[in-house]
Amino acid sequence: MNARWNKRPEGSNWGEFGPDDQLGRVNYITREKVLQGLAEAREGIVFNLSLPLNYPGGTKLQPRRHPPRFQAASRDGMSYFVHPYDVDYPGCTDVVCDDVVTIHTQYSTQWDSLCHIGSMFDADGDGKPEPVFYNGFRGGIDIVPPDPEKPGHGGAYRLGLEQMAAHGVQGRAVMIDLHRHFGTARQLVGYDDLMRVMKTDGVTVEKGDMVCLHTGFAQVVLDMKGDPDARVLHSICPVLMGRDRRLLQWVTDSGLAALIADNYAVEDRLRQMPEGETGTLLALHEHCLFKLGIPLGELWHLTPLAAWLREHRRYRFLLTAPPLRLPGAVGSPVNPVATV
Repeated sequence: MNARWNKRPEGSNWGEFGPDDQLGRVNYITREKVLQGLAEAREGIVFNLSLPLNYPGGTKLQPRRHPPRFQAASRDGMSYFVHPYDVDYPGCTDVVCDDVVTIHTQYSTQWDSLCHIGSMFDADGDGKPEPVFYNGFRGGIDIVPPDPEKPGHGGAYRLGLEQMAAHGVQGRAVMIDLHRHFGTARQLVGYDDLMRVMKTDGVTVEKGDMVCLHTGFAQVVLDMKGDPDARVLHSICPVLMGRDRRLLQWVTDSGLAALIADNYAVEDRLRQMPEGETGTLLALHEHCLFKLGIPLGELWHLTPLAAWLREHRRYRFLLTAPPLRLPGAVGSPVNPVATV
């Protein structure tokens, strides 16, 4: 029993890291895991794993998420972009540029926080489900819709990504190269497929590792040069079968600390509930974010790194990937760096 919940979801780890924990399995990224990651940085070669943050481009893939919008910073109606400072300070030769950006935090290469997906769940045990998030934090209390009329009011008072940023996200990561085995063909990857790929490639996942899934999707997005073809992108590249219970159990048992993919949602997303069923459309999201406290990374550009690892018969590397330390953020752009 916990102050916030009388029962926890089946298969969850709520309370494992303490009653008020907001990190989930990021707690597994310990000093030992950092040292293990550093040991993988043998060549000093660095790979940037972010797409340009104005990719995929447009809103065809996700109508509610928009590319970044830039404007000049201003004061008293005056633009501060290529602004000669002698207007303010006679005799000064400086020219200043300041900008402002409005960004949808989950538009491009991103982290999903533990409050990105919750569930209507009867945590009180009174027969009435309520909106609940990892470790029993409550919608409407701990996670509150932002109020545009009150700057700074609302957002993720708990489970925001600033917790993960403050902890630091650096450690050992593992590449599972699905693209090597399935190419760009659409393939729902279940437990059996994943185990076969890992066995063939000699990949082992240990407690505290961050797992990266290379499907080739982000490379296709990049090759579309900011004009994505949604019809094509919804029908290509391997993707995890989130409703495979054995796959979900492997996520639990593996001890992985974060799950990352170069595609749009890590898992194949249902477009509607099967007739006669109730539950989640995003089973892997529910399992990772809501039940286990495993953050998800989406739309990472993994192809050049995967190619290098494949060529050099390696699959482990040092990953440095903190989110923005933005209090209350549900999602965050990320500029991940891999070192081999």
